[in-house]
Amino acid sequence: MFKGRLQTSQPESPASFADASEEVLLTAAMQYDEAALSELYDRYEAKIYNYIFRRTGDEALAEDFTSQVFLKMLESIRDQKAWHSSFSGWLYRIAHNLVIDHYRRKGKHDAVELEEASPLTSGEEPLEVKVAHTLDAERLRSAIRRLTEEQAEVVSLRFLEGYSISEVAVMMNRTEGAIKALQYRAVATLRSMLYGVL
Repeated sequence: MFKGRLQTSQPESPASFADASEEVLLTAAMQYDEAALSELYDRYEAKIYNYIFRRTGDEALAEDFTSQVFLKMLESIRDQKAWHSSFSGWLYRIAHNLVIDHYRRKGKHDAVELEEASPLTSGEEPLEVKVAHTLDAERLRSAIRRLTEEQAEVVSLRFLEGYSISEVAVMMNRTEGAIKALQYRAVATLRSMLYGVL
């Protein structure tokens, strides 16, 4: 992805960064090391894509926003405005902001037409099961969009991405107690929205 865009400042080979710590990678990335930047991309691209896809349900949009996250990373390195504490938290924050901005611009999420569903092939779930899963996923995405921004981010990072409370606290630059409180309120609100339970 970065080939030809950056000059390597160190003669490190990409393999030398495969087992490197994030701190070593970030130090090299700040020096525009192509191998370090590629390794950071390899480590985080799928996670960022999944985070965005789970929030939007749109593969093309998730691919586009994932590219934008890494472009913003490169711009920040160039302008020396990079992350202050957690690199992964910073990437997720960029992704989160792209998703929020998208929904603000769009106003509301368009529903997928049933006619657009791919045809059923042998060995797949019956169409009614696929439709039910799609509707459940859209209902959940819609409910998450109605949470506060911080609650939505906690729910996505904790339950969709599988990060621990301590990891989310570092990513969001909050205390573990604050993350627990956000999670509790978010889950209670989602339960109320989805099931009418208080």
